[in-house]
Amino acid sequence: VGNEKTRCVKWRCGCGHVWRLLSLLLCFSPLVSGHIRYSIPEEMKKGSLIGNVAQDLGLDLKRLRSGRARIVSGESIQYTELKADKGTLVVNERIDREQLCGDVTPCSFSFEIILENPMELHQVTVEITDINDHSPTFNENTLRFIISENAVSGARFSLTSAEDQDVGVNGLKEYFLTENNNFVLEQNSNTDGRKYVKMVLQKPLDRETNPSLSLKLIAVDGGTPQRSGTVNIDITVLDANDNAPVFNQSVYKATVLENSPKDTYVITVNASDADHGSNGVVTYHFSDLHSSLLNVLKSMKIVVLSQSKGGLTDSSKVIIEVTDVNDNAPTISVMSFTSPVSEDSPPGTTIGIINVKDLDSGDNGQVNCKIEENSPFKIKSNLRNYYTLVTDTVLDREGVSDYNITVVATDSGLPPLSVRRTFHLKVSDVNDNAPVFLQSVYNTFITENNSPGLSVLTLRAKDPDENQNARVSYILEETNVGGSPISDFVSVNAESGVVHAVRSFDYEQIKELLFVVKAQDGGSPPLSSNVTVKILIQDQNDNPPQVLYPVQTGGSVVAEMVPRSADVGYLVTKVVAVDVDSGQNAWLSYKLQKATDRALFEVGLQNGEIRTIRQVSDKDAVKQRLTVIVEDNGQPSRSATVIVNVAVADSFPEVLSEFTDFTHDKEYKDNLTFYLVLALAVVSFLFITCLVVIISVKIYRWRQSRILYQSKLPVIPYYPPRYSDTLGTGTLPHVYNYEVCRTTDSRKSDCKFGRAGSQNVLIMEPSSTGTMQRIQSDRNILDEPDSPLEVSWSNFLFFFFNFCLLGLCFQQQTLFRNFILREYIYLFFLSCVVLLMSVFSALSVHILSHFYLRMKKNVL
Repeated sequence: VGNEKTRCVKWRCGCGHVWRLLSLLLCFSPLVSGHIRYSIPEEMKKGSLIGNVAQDLGLDLKRLRSGRARIVSGESIQYTELKADKGTLVVNERIDREQLCGDVTPCSFSFEIILENPMELHQVTVEITDINDHSPTFNENTLRFIISENAVSGARFSLTSAEDQDVGVNGLKEYFLTENNNFVLEQNSNTDGRKYVKMVLQKPLDRETNPSLSLKLIAVDGGTPQRSGTVNIDITVLDANDNAPVFNQSVYKATVLENSPKDTYVITVNASDADHGSNGVVTYHFSDLHSSLLNVLKSMKIVVLSQSKGGLTDSSKVIIEVTDVNDNAPTISVMSFTSPVSEDSPPGTTIGIINVKDLDSGDNGQVNCKIEENSPFKIKSNLRNYYTLVTDTVLDREGVSDYNITVVATDSGLPPLSVRRTFHLKVSDVNDNAPVFLQSVYNTFITENNSPGLSVLTLRAKDPDENQNARVSYILEETNVGGSPISDFVSVNAESGVVHAVRSFDYEQIKELLFVVKAQDGGSPPLSSNVTVKILIQDQNDNPPQVLYPVQTGGSVVAEMVPRSADVGYLVTKVVAVDVDSGQNAWLSYKLQKATDRALFEVGLQNGEIRTIRQVSDKDAVKQRLTVIVEDNGQPSRSATVIVNVAVADSFPEVLSEFTDFTHDKEYKDNLTFYLVLALAVVSFLFITCLVVIISVKIYRWRQSRILYQSKLPVIPYYPPRYSDTLGTGTLPHVYNYEVCRTTDSRKSDCKFGRAGSQNVLIMEPSSTGTMQRIQSDRNILDEPDSPLEVSWSNFLFFFFNFCLLGLCFQQQTLFRNFILREYIYLFFLSCVVLLMSVFSALSVHILSHFYLRMKKNVL
């Protein structure tokens, strides 16, 4: 066995170059494949090493484990086992070459080793070599012959062939016949190499000498050690029979269908005997029928013997070919199938491997595979009976998300048989589609003065992808509108796509909003698309008309002159008004609401022109007052009124004389009168308050002085306020003489001032300076006149309030720009009166102050 293994290894290595070349050719297909071949003897023990698959295929052990390497075989018995951790192939079951292959040589079986991720398919063929474990055997223990004694020399008698299940050198080698005087062996070989023997009569028999013979036929094989088998040959010698039967053909050939029923006619053989009578009767029988039917599935070789009554025989061979009938449909076995497959898989991606077999032979066993329906897949054959399913084009899950791939395997028989196998394949999604808005541009309207947070519209974008790749988020693209970001105006809900108004819109400030919203999916990387949204602000009638002409200035009077000679249709003036709204909200109409004489004037409904509707006459009043209402066309409508004063006169003096007594607008007169009266009352109140406060202070001081002089204090002469010393070196430039005469009632004392001189000097002791200062202080209270500051302060306060009143009057004048001359005169005289009142009040206060001081001095 060791020598045989060495020989097999060398043979396998010699064939390796061929299979490596085949592997290189198979590399160009999507399925990586290789082919190795081993040779082992039969009857090896379980676990015996066959070969190192990893080394022979050039694979790493990690690749075997990661690829989940396994053996795939269509046979029911797994003779081999793959040790993926070691990369070796070992015997798994006892292998009997004779049971596996019979007499077919060479004997081998094949299987495939499949690896995944990526998918690889390697074919392995194991040849089983024969060992000499069977001896030649005969199907019978004894061969009996009846031979006439007159059988001529050279007569041949066919013997049963021995069967040896071994093949090659271990098979049947030769036959031996035990020594005798009459017969020798003749050994021949058939075209298929099988040996057969005949016993040849060398010396005629003599029944009288030897009525019977016993011989042994020995069959030996060529094995080491040599094995043999024997069969007994019993010969009975008969009386003479001159002619033996002879077949008309040495070989007969016939065909029969494999499914032919029992007793079906196959062929007729014919042998003739030249003898007459009973010696010429020929009988037929099979020789070694069991041995001839070993290979009954494909063909049969039968030896037919013809024997006459005299015991002479002849043999002929009948070869029966079994014709195959297409009675087996192909079978499909799934080796591997991958689902789902990504939609971005390139064309040629392998999705499955199948094995197709047909038990029939010839054309009945030739199988053709195809995909039934028109689909983006195709089937390719890389190895015999193996097919791969691959993608033919780029898949698109959004078009078709799953496929039912039906593979049809059909043989070439008549009629053909077929089988179908359906594979369900799902296509997984990739983010290859951006969200698409339902509209290219969104236009919507919103009425101004809306409430903040109002839903304006809903944006919709669809993504044909699925799951996270189809989850759409809406994003507001930042732009500026009037210097402010668009997010100050609108917002977009990221999930629902609802656009909300952030603020209340004013049509007069902004007419439309134009912005961009992006729809972005949740894929990686994300895909997006943009859409333009245009929101038009619709106007509401929220602004009344504004009159531009004639300008209304409250109570002022502006008069339009109409000559008395004016004819019908004379254009008096035109009321000009505008409305900041738009559309019909800004369509203005003019109507005459009130008029002094409705029969004299009319207002154009659309243009606001005031025209005469009749001839002006002398009887018409000079002063005409028209109230025109301006209305817009909104719902509800808004309006404004304007008063137009019209003077029917031919000259301006006439107008002036008439309009000096023109009654002011009552509301304006009431307001002006109210403010003027209020201002005069406030100023008068403040003046009286100040006057009362000043008089109260004066009276208070006078009462304090009275209390001081009624006290019993000694009379102490004092120095004048500017006195410092008597030597002329102090602050007094001159020397003054004072003569003081006081009584016990100091209010009746009198003071007399003398002329300047130096003859009378009053020297005062220092100890009396305190008393003199207090006396001097009392003197100041009684004798010093009112401070000019007090009088000036009261006058200033009064003048200030009066000038405030004047300012108020002039402010009222500036508020109204269309006064006529009488109003200016009225305001001027009013201001003069107020100013004179202020001067008179100030003088009155000053005179009263001096009068009060005089009275006080007289009292003192």
